[in-house]
Amino acid sequence: MTKLLDEPEIREHLASVPRWERRGSQIVRTFEHKDFVAATGFVVAVAVLAERADHHPDIDIRWNKVTLTLTTHSAGGLTGMDFALARSIDAL
Repeated sequence: MTKLLDEPEIREHLASVPRWERRGSQIVRTFEHKDFVAATGFVVAVAVLAERADHHPDIDIRWNKVTLTLTTHSAGGLTGMDFALARSIDAL
């Protein structure tokens, strides 16, 4: 099982993903695209990264906005996997 991060570790990892917001035991970011097709194309790119990482975000699509929520459900909170995937997504 992946190790839960403690508060100092979470703060350190948050610094590496400044556009993500912490909400309790999750990190969240909303991405805005020009239209629905671009937003869904982004979701497909995220899906490819998520499959490679074997770590999957919760995804909410609202026309041109995609909100991604990351947490490690099996560990019950934030782990290094969440921040690694967030950094990969940010690099898209």
